Formats: sequence, C-alpha cells, structure tokens
Amino acid sequence: MYVPLLIVAAILLIIIIVIIANIRIVSQATAQVVERLGSYRTTWNTGLHFKIPFVESIAKKINLMEQVVDFPPQPVITKDNVRMQIDTVVFFQITDCKLYTYGVANPLMAIENLTATTLRNIIGELDLDQTLTSRDIINTKMRAILDEATDPWGIKVNRVELKNIIPPREIQDAMEKQMKAERERRELILKAEGEKNSTILVAEGQKQKMILAAEAEKEAAILKAEAIKEAKIREAEGESEAILKIQEATAQGIKMINEAAPSDAVIKIKSLEAFEKAADGQATKIIIPSDIQKFAGLTSALTETVKN
Repeated sequence: MYVPLLIVAAILLIIIIVIIANIRIVSQATAQVVERLGSYRTTWNTGLHFKIPFVESIAKKINLMEQVVDFPPQPVITKDNVRMQIDTVVFFQITDCKLYTYGVANPLMAIENLTATTLRNIIGELDLDQTLTSRDIINTKMRAILDEATDPWGIKVNRVELKNIIPPREIQDAMEKQMKAERERRELILKAEGEKNSTILVAEGQKQKMILAAEAEKEAAILKAEAIKEAKIREAEGESEAILKIQEATAQGIKMINEAAPSDAVIKIKSLEAFEKAADGQATKIIIPSDIQKFAGLTSALTETVKN
C-alpha cells in the first residue's frame, strides 16, 4: 500500500519539477526565440512564459539593446594608390528576432565583412586628402549601405564611425613636415600682421599728435590775435578819450575867453606869445601875418619909449 503512494508522490514531484523548470522569465530589453519540434514557434518578450516540456525549446536569447562593435583595422587603397589602415566602430540594434536568428549564421562576422568591403569601395573613390577630411561623408555613406544590407537579417545600423585612419609612415612624416611648415607660415603671417598693426598705430599716434599740435597753435594764434585786437581797441579808445578831453579843454578855454570878452590888444598879445612859441620850434620857415608885424613894431616902440 505504501509503495503505490510513494510512486504517486514521486511522479507528482517530478511533474512539479518539470513544470517549474519550464517556467521562463524574460527580462527587460531581451527576447527569446522559441521553436516547437524544430520549427519557429514565437518570440517571447518581457514577462513570464511557460514552455511545453520536450516539445518546445529556446532557440536563441537575444539582446535588444543597442550594441557597439569595434572592428580591427582594415587595409584599404585610395584613388591615388595610397595604402592605409582604417578601423571602424558600428552601432547596431536588433529589430526582428526571427530574421536575426534565421537570416544569417554569424551576424557579427557578416557585419564585419560587409563593413570591410563597403569601406574599400568608398575609399577607392577618394584620394588621400579627401579621405582625411571627409569622415562625415564616409560615415553617412557606410551607414546607409550597411543599414540597407542588414535589413534582411533583422538588424538596424544606427551609426558608423571611422575610429582611426592610419596612413603609411612616409605619408605621416610628410604630413608632419607639411603641418610644421604651415604652422611656421601662420606664425610669420601673425608676426607680420602684428608689425603692420603696430606701424599703423604708431602712424596714427603721430598723426593725432600733429593734429593736436596744429590745433593748439591755431588756438594760440587766435588768442594772440584776439589779445592784439583787444589791445588796439583799448589803445584807440584811450587815444579817442585823450583827443576828446583835449577838444573839451580847448572848447572850455575858448568858452572862457569868449566869456571874458578880451580886447583886441589882448588878442594880439596872445597871438604874439603863440608866435614866439612857434619860433622856438624846428621850423626853418615862418610866415608872419601882417597884423602881427605891425603889432610887433608898435610893441617895440612902446617898449623903447618906456625905457627912455
């Protein structure tokens, strides 16, 4: 009686173990391809799933996150027959798990070989200088070609980057010499530009100095002329006032004489005094009025009479 119970318990335990063993939990950003009796059944995404024992099997576990593959340097030849080494970095993501599982046997090897052949084709159309300066163009062309070629494999190529471009040693030496010569040329240009700017600044300073000196001389000349003009005006005003005062004094004298009503004898005596003062001057020729001559004779006679 105990034997059948043990057998039943063992069978139940085995069934429980088998059931637990066939429970699958698919984590985030992953997927599992399920086959039933050797053929594709479905793709499990994130969550809890149960696999039928002995009938279904997990064909492949797939990472759905974006992946990065760094391929080793590939030998390429440029249009001008320069041999160089270029290594690439490919960023891709699996978008169709069924195509990725059954589309190609070794996806990474297929992408590497496809990248190498595509790179050789593109570089073969460019010369050395274009290869070194056209990385963005090469990256864009490679991404478009690889993305289209990997669609049947369920792979999406998001980005392709040229990591290193390694030209031959002699080319590197020539490039270094060229870069050195270019740096020296730029240094000479910058030095010449600096000297030129310095000369221009000095000339501008001299010009400004001369302009300021001329302006100062102009202002000094204007001030001097104004001072001379002011002095002459004041001198003229002084002379005018002196003449005016003389004229006023003369007019006042005449007025006083007129008010005194002098006789003819007094006037003649004053005229004779004026004539004596004129005779004391430097004049070589003196014209004596006839009246004064007569008066002078009369005066002499009167003087003689008085003396006798």
